[in-house]
Amino acid sequence: MTGKERIITALSLQQPDRVPLYIHGINEAPIIGIGKHLTDGLPATKQFYQMNDSEKMKLLDTLFLIHEAFGVDGFTSFEIGHEAEINEQDIQDDWGVVYRRNPHGLPVPIGHPLKEASDLHNFPIPEPQRAHLLLLDLGRERFKGDVALFWLMRGVFVHSWRLTGMENYMINLFERPEFIHRIAAMVTEYNLQQLEMLAAAGIDVLVVEDDIATTHSLLISPKHFREFVNPYNRKLVARAHELGLKVVRHSDGNLWSIMDVLIDSGYDGINPLEPQAGMDLQKVKEAYGDKICLLGNIDCKELLCSGTPDQVDAAVKHAIAAAAKGGGYILCDSNSLHPGVNPENCIAMFEATKKYGLYK
Repeated sequence: MTGKERIITALSLQQPDRVPLYIHGINEAPIIGIGKHLTDGLPATKQFYQMNDSEKMKLLDTLFLIHEAFGVDGFTSFEIGHEAEINEQDIQDDWGVVYRRNPHGLPVPIGHPLKEASDLHNFPIPEPQRAHLLLLDLGRERFKGDVALFWLMRGVFVHSWRLTGMENYMINLFERPEFIHRIAAMVTEYNLQQLEMLAAAGIDVLVVEDDIATTHSLLISPKHFREFVNPYNRKLVARAHELGLKVVRHSDGNLWSIMDVLIDSGYDGINPLEPQAGMDLQKVKEAYGDKICLLGNIDCKELLCSGTPDQVDAAVKHAIAAAAKGGGYILCDSNSLHPGVNPENCIAMFEATKKYGLYK
């Protein structure tokens, strides 16, 4: 099977030839750390925005090489080029949200353009831009259909609170719910327009990235989730299915209180099944493994950072034993391969998947 066939088979709750391997997200440091085993001439570890054009192209080529060398079955892409530099620390996206880079270069929202309903008047809603799909285009050309192409799309909760601010969002759930609905509708219309463009560009899997939970509970009540979030994201699921795509729901945290809602919404997969948040892989498999594909659960908070390759090997073996039977499991980490992970442990995870993941 090709990687694409493997991923689509698992997302269809069927059994491929082996458990698929996927990287949901990966930062510059682990790309460079893993890439040193595969190629020479890598730049020093620094943030992408600090690299010159030659270094950026080398980093991107190394990312592709990692997928090829270790048999990673899915490639993740996302918007690039939709942000403008304000200064060395701050950037602004095409919605007007201002972000400040943290010490790892990750953008943290600090400026929110929609504080109240009157701000929606004459608000300049951006149009989806085909040029922002460059990473997807490069992946499609590199992998020639052999690897499943994933696209990360911000869901309505994250997109909405970034526009209005988290505290303001929470207050307005109670005081001005129609304001929150108007933002949600606006964001969803944009996402639906972009989805048409993405389908034409060749994606296989839409990932609705919408972190809604902490380690212990949801960030909003299940009631508010059902009213202000799920109906809008559900429109993405329905349209993606009409376009022949698979859809994965991404959220860190403890999702037990809304698992039935997510199942009913028609998602094909759920990611990343964070172990520290009570998302025990075997329990999720027993409760929902015949209804939705499970992606993730290899601990990137502690194990991939400070564990040993042997411990990673054992964790992969355990995860496959817990969730792979009958298909419907894709192995990946419990969030991303972030700057704190040990590259040797990432390689151990890749290799153990192929070691233990073959179906008999």
